[in-house]
Amino acid sequence: MSIRLSRRAALISSAVAAGGAALPATGWTQTSADTRSDEEIAAAADAWVQRCMAAWPEQPAVSLALVRDGKTVLAKGYGVRRQGKNEPADEHTLFAIASNSKNVTAACLAILVDEGKVKWDEPVRTYLPDFTLSDPMVGERITVRDTLSHRAGFGLGAGDLLFWPNSDRTRAEVLAQAAFVPIEDGFREDYHYCNLMFVVAGAVIEKVSGLSWEDFVQTRIFDRVGMSESVPLARLADPKKSALPHGRVGPPLRYQGAMTQIAESIVEVWNWDSAAAAGGICASATDWAKWIAVRLNNGQLADGSRLFSEAAAREMYKPNIIVSSSNGPTAELPNRAVASTYAMGLQVQDYRGERLATHGGGSPGGISATVLIPGRKIGFSVFTNAEESFLLRALRSGLSDIAMNKVDVDWIADSRKREAEGTEKSLKAAVEIDAKQAAGAPPSMPLDAYVGTWRDPWYGDIVIEPKTEGRGRNRKSGLWLRFTHTPALQGWLEPYEGETFRTRFPDKREEDAFITFSIATAKPATATVKGVSPDIDFSYDYQDLRLTRV
Repeated sequence: MSIRLSRRAALISSAVAAGGAALPATGWTQTSADTRSDEEIAAAADAWVQRCMAAWPEQPAVSLALVRDGKTVLAKGYGVRRQGKNEPADEHTLFAIASNSKNVTAACLAILVDEGKVKWDEPVRTYLPDFTLSDPMVGERITVRDTLSHRAGFGLGAGDLLFWPNSDRTRAEVLAQAAFVPIEDGFREDYHYCNLMFVVAGAVIEKVSGLSWEDFVQTRIFDRVGMSESVPLARLADPKKSALPHGRVGPPLRYQGAMTQIAESIVEVWNWDSAAAAGGICASATDWAKWIAVRLNNGQLADGSRLFSEAAAREMYKPNIIVSSSNGPTAELPNRAVASTYAMGLQVQDYRGERLATHGGGSPGGISATVLIPGRKIGFSVFTNAEESFLLRALRSGLSDIAMNKVDVDWIADSRKREAEGTEKSLKAAVEIDAKQAAGAPPSMPLDAYVGTWRDPWYGDIVIEPKTEGRGRNRKSGLWLRFTHTPALQGWLEPYEGETFRTRFPDKREEDAFITFSIATAKPATATVKGVSPDIDFSYDYQDLRLTRV
C-alpha cells in the first residue's frame, strides 16, 4: 500500500474523500431543494476547477464535462495539452480515460444481454469453452457478472504485468496466460481490483458478437451515442488532438521531483490494445458528456431510442461486492459512506443520504474520474494529463459537493495538507532505501552465479546476463536484467543486501524492483520480486512473480 494517495484510490475510491477541513464562508448556499439554474451550477463548477488549477500550478490540463437532466451544461478544457507550450486544451481534446472504459465494457455486455446472446450469471465457459484459471473451481464457476465485479479472488492488480507497462503480448496471449495467474483469496469473498477479468469480459463480447471489442464499441456504442471524437484504442488517438502524458519521474523516486512531459503521444506509454476492455478508450469532454447522459437516462438515447434496457441499467447499478464500510456520516465527516460497493463497471455508494455511482481511471501520465448522481439526474467527469492524485481528489470531491449543493468542506486545503504529509514520508523512505543499499552486505556468491533465464508461470521469462558498456573511466560492468515481454523493463541489476538485488531501469518512467534469490545446491535456484518504492503503482504486480531458474 502506498504511503501517498495511490492509483488505486484515484481509480476506484469513493467519489469523495473521507473528510476534510471545514469550508470558510462562500457565496454558495445550502438548501433542501436545489433551485439553482444550470448556469449557476456550471459557473460554480467552472470556478472550482480554476481554483484547483491555481492550487496545483504544475498541472498541465484538466477537462470537465457536466450534465444535468440529459443536457450538457458545461464541457470545457483548462490549461495546456503540453507543458510549456501554447497548445490550449479545450472541450474536444482527447484524454486517456483508462478504467473509466470499464463501464463501457459493461454496457457492451448489457446490449448482448438484451439481445438474448449473453446472461449475466452464466459461466464464462458457456461462451469461452476453453477458458480456465489457476484454481479450477473458480474457472468453472466464474460468471460474466463476476468478471465485471472484482470478486474473483485475484489479488490487487494481479496479472497486470501482462500488459503494463506496454507489452508485446496479443489479446489472445493475455487471455491464455490468465490461466496461470495466482488466485490468493476466496471466490466472491472480498473485493480486489482486477483488470485481468475485464480482459475476459472483452473476450466474451468478441466471441458472442463476432466483432473485436474495439469494433463493437465503435459501432454499437460510439456511433449510436454520437461520440464522434472518441477512440476505443490509444493508438488511434491523434497526438495533435490529445492531452499528452505528464508525471514526476524523480529523483529520488517515481512520483517525486519536477513535473515533466513523459511521452510524445498517449500510446507511447499507454498501449492497452491487449487489455482494451479494461482501459483502452480515449475521450473528449464533449463526447463523455453524451455518455454520462446515456447512463443517467438508464440507456435511453437523445432520440428516444434505447442503447440498453432499463432492466440492464438497474443490473449495472446493483452492488455485487462490498468495497468498504463504516459507521456512516459524522459531524466531522459528513460525506462518509455507510457502504461502498462495486457493481458492474461502476462503484456504488451512499453519500450524504443519496446514491453515487463512480469510477476512476489511471494511466501513466493521466488520472480521471466519472461521478453519477442518478437521483438528481446530474453527473460529471474530470480528465487530467498528469498523475496529481490529490488534485483529482480535490476536483472530484468539490464537484460532487457542488452538484449536490452541499458544500461544507475545503477540499483544496485538506488535499494539499495530505499531499505534503505524503511527500515528507516518501522522501524519508527514499533516503532510507539508499542508505540500506550503501550499508548492505555483499551477495554470497559471484555475480555470474545469478546469470540465467528465470521463468514465472504466468509472466514468462526474465533474463539476467553480464553486460559491459562504455570505455575508460565511464566503463561499467555488471548484471543486466530484462523482462522479455516488456521492453521498458530492462536495466542494471545491482547488489542491495545479501541475496537481494535491485534494478536500475534507465527508463525513469518505470518502477524499480527488488529481487531476492534463494540458494539451493550451491547456486541460486528461485527468486521473489517486489517493488522498491513505497509509492509504487499497484499494476507493477512484481510481488506475484515466482521465478525459477530454467
